[in-house]
Amino acid sequence: MARRSDHSRAELESLIVTEGHRQMAEVGFARFSAREVAKRIGYSIGTLYNVFGSYDLLILAINGRTMTLWADHLRAHLQQDGGDRLAVLVRGYFDFARDNYNAWSAIYDHRLPPGEQPPEWYGVQRAELTGVVVEEIANVLPLPMRDQAPALARSLVASVHGHCVFALNGTFAMLGETDPQAAALARVREAVAAASRWVRI
Repeated sequence: MARRSDHSRAELESLIVTEGHRQMAEVGFARFSAREVAKRIGYSIGTLYNVFGSYDLLILAINGRTMTLWADHLRAHLQQDGGDRLAVLVRGYFDFARDNYNAWSAIYDHRLPPGEQPPEWYGVQRAELTGVVVEEIANVLPLPMRDQAPALARSLVASVHGHCVFALNGTFAMLGETDPQAAALARVREAVAAASRWVRI
């Protein structure tokens, strides 16, 4: 394993995030250990905190990597199979969550201390992901409604997320819903259609 002097700060940051993300994907947020990450890369726990500033900022960096991978996943699917782009988005949400459950869940399991705001770089990574959704929603809205796309996209993401969580934790099976993904897509289509009707009234 390379010693501390063998890595620049940028290289060390990338090394930590890569190993941290690997561990997060393997064990999940509840069992995640920054000390184990440090051990795996051959550095002290203090080095991790010197690079990121705190445990919370380390987790945000790892979650930010997950969001970047998620955005790339959605873009790739839209490029490969972009006919019914709303359906591709919903399917992409469900597929990524199912295939990357631990890392995906960590985005929502982690909470910053009360009163603490995420850094600007985290907001940029989050906006990269949400921007994929906003762009697709804007493209299916009538021109006069397109400035409402960000607000509508947030609501639709919340709806799809709820369906996805219930699908993955077994709640929908208990409720008798056999196709949560189709149900989520139906809610998205209804909301977009309602917004489109409103502008024509």
